Amino acid sequence: MSEIVNRVAKSGIVTINLEAYLPKEEILSFDVKAYLFKGLLLKEKDYRAALKEIDWTSYAGKHVAIHCSADAIVPLWAYMLAGTYLSAHALSYSFATAYQLADQLIKQNLSELDTEALADKRVVIKGCGSVPIPASAYVEITRLLMPQVKTLMYGEPCSMVPLYKKR
Repeated sequence: MSEIVNRVAKSGIVTINLEAYLPKEEILSFDVKAYLFKGLLLKEKDYRAALKEIDWTSYAGKHVAIHCSADAIVPLWAYMLAGTYLSAHALSYSFATAYQLADQLIKQNLSELDTEALADKRVVIKGCGSVPIPASAYVEITRLLMPQVKTLMYGEPCSMVPLYKKR
């Protein structure tokens, strides 16, 4: 009987799973919609009073997406004011939806990738996973790796789609 050889392991292919670059901390939303008068506009006095009543400690150590999910008249200072309260508690906050904030954070994490360590390597970006990854993260990892890698592929080591090969 012949020995089973793992050709993928011997190939020297480096696999990058973008799930590893997702933020570890929870992302919460702060939706200004909850503070609108008749769902249409924001009254400054009422909004300020409502913000003073919020238990901001529930946002401690979390990333917070500030946005308004209603098609309403919301002055820009309203988002800024929410930020002033969040600044003492939240790990970070941004004007974005939760999905957009996750996208921003994964790109920030990818910027810390040591691309020089992957110089002239064969790299595959893992395609399937248990958590949805924004498409922009795949484009960003491509942009970061192309100047360094020998080959860039997408998928799984057993079934890859070639994307780029250094000449």
